[in-house]
Amino acid sequence: MAVSNEETLGTTNSEGAEEPIFKTNLPNDKVKELIEILRNVYDPEIPINVYDLGLIYEITMDNDKVVHVKMTLTAVGCPLSENLGYQVGAAIQQAIPDAKDIEIDVVFDPPWTPLKMTKLGREMFKAIYGYDIVEQWLKTQGEQNTQASGQGVNEGQDQQSQ
Repeated sequence: MAVSNEETLGTTNSEGAEEPIFKTNLPNDKVKELIEILRNVYDPEIPINVYDLGLIYEITMDNDKVVHVKMTLTAVGCPLSENLGYQVGAAIQQAIPDAKDIEIDVVFDPPWTPLKMTKLGREMFKAIYGYDIVEQWLKTQGEQNTQASGQGVNEGQDQQSQ
């Protein structure tokens, strides 16, 4: 079985340190602190933290000490997105107190999928809900792909028989 890039998220490196699931230009000690702090910010609908859900895509700091955050939500149109963004910003301010500003950009490209979760997030989800969300999501995607390709074949056969 091939392992996708997303399946390795939240794994450890050769030194035993956790690899971040987000892109960053920050030093390793600051990244470690960010991960610990973000694990205290929870999604309002799924009782798992934003880090292990894979909602944080990027945290960078520019030369002017402005922190830029790209994050997503599990669903487009979440009414609590502003509140969650505020909580993430407050957590990051705690980890990077010398930041002059924190800009949160909620993006939906790429869209969130369960494949973005860390291994720990996936285990937490399974403990809470009793099933593996990644396996279920992959199964659903496979069924949708089968149905979509099957519809195309049937449509072609219908057109030929007319």
